[in-house]
Amino acid sequence: MKNKSYIGISFIILVFGILVVPKIVDRIKTDSVVSADRLDKIQIGSNVNESLVKIGPCPKFELINQNNLKISNESFKGKVVVMEFFFTSCPTICPKMNQSMLAIEKQFFGNPNFGIASISIDPDKDSPKVLKEHAELLGVTSSNWHFLTGNKEYIFNLANKGFNLYAGENSKVSGGFEHSGLFALIDKNGIIRCRRDQYGNPILYYDGLEAKGVKDIQEDIKKLLKE
Repeated sequence: MKNKSYIGISFIILVFGILVVPKIVDRIKTDSVVSADRLDKIQIGSNVNESLVKIGPCPKFELINQNNLKISNESFKGKVVVMEFFFTSCPTICPKMNQSMLAIEKQFFGNPNFGIASISIDPDKDSPKVLKEHAELLGVTSSNWHFLTGNKEYIFNLANKGFNLYAGENSKVSGGFEHSGLFALIDKNGIIRCRRDQYGNPILYYDGLEAKGVKDIQEDIKKLLKE
């Protein structure tokens, strides 16, 4: 009986050697010993920002800029774009968003493959003339930074349904409007892109109010410009 047991064990070891050992050797040779699916999931937090997530196509739009020119998705074709919703008389978060966007503009100034779209959620007041004066007040010099206005309902639908970035009127808040302080990042093909958080989840949009959010989007703009 013992001999039969030894034979059985030997047979199992032989099969293991034939089927498994060559795979292990191959992984060692290709430096992929720890690339199993389970380990990849465990390590998901280590390289989460290496490649940017594709969220989906940027909603189509057509608006008027500070120079009374029509600007649409086609205007940004072949460019990496940062997009925001704001209004010129905003007394709360917009001034900080303006400064964040100015820092982004400064880093990529002169790059023909980069653009910025700042869409007003108070188009009744923010005419092209007002937007032009606002741009001059901020010291904007880039010809690829478009301050956009149009029909209010159209813009609110673009923000809330198109981008899912909240914008609305509220007479009880300072300035009369509510909106997020987030920036959208769009690649050269018109696709909304973003990095992942430490848990591997897409962040969707970048914080335009915090230094980290600005730093993150600047890093990711560089990546998209190279694509």
